Amino acid sequence: MVPPHWPAASAQTPSRRRGAVLERAILEAALDQLGTVGWNGLTMEGVAAGAQTGKAAVYRRWSSKEDLVADALRSGLPDFHTVPDLGSVREDLLELCRRARDAMYSRPGSALRSVIHECDTKQAERFHAVIIKGVVEPTLKMLREVVNRGMERGEVRRDAANGYIFDAIPAMMMYRSKICASEWTDRELEEMIDQLMVPLLRSGGP
Repeated sequence: MVPPHWPAASAQTPSRRRGAVLERAILEAALDQLGTVGWNGLTMEGVAAGAQTGKAAVYRRWSSKEDLVADALRSGLPDFHTVPDLGSVREDLLELCRRARDAMYSRPGSALRSVIHECDTKQAERFHAVIIKGVVEPTLKMLREVVNRGMERGEVRRDAANGYIFDAIPAMMMYRSKICASEWTDRELEEMIDQLMVPLLRSGGP
């Protein structure tokens, strides 16, 4: 008989995680580290501690900090592929901006900003494809669809589908976030759409 003062085995020995479950815990720990200590402060040892596993388990899967962070970012980025269709170009753009704002201040967004702001040029090249494929290209694709739909409704002028127009929202949001420390309230997003984007896109017709 087990003495009553002995702890139960299940409480004493945590279940051992393997495979996809352990990998997910490591990737989550890497995102946490990026959001708290940043790229420069992140270590493989710190990630292992956060995932409650051994350092060897991390190195078996990722040979370098760069490889681990690239996979963590890929796994954490939100879905940028569902295009809003709310009946007007203003409402569609506003919804896209809300999504971008929420993604920017999510845990994966904080991790991504840490990488962008802290990495040197050579290190940043390692994450270029992650950022382009995971964020930039899907965002531009959604903007194009919203603008083209606005053209079909007669809300948007025909020459508005150009790179300068598509760059305006991401550039403004990144600039105000990084330089001005703006957190982009709903009111600020509405003002940007009403005072910048709608006038830029407005059709010259009646």
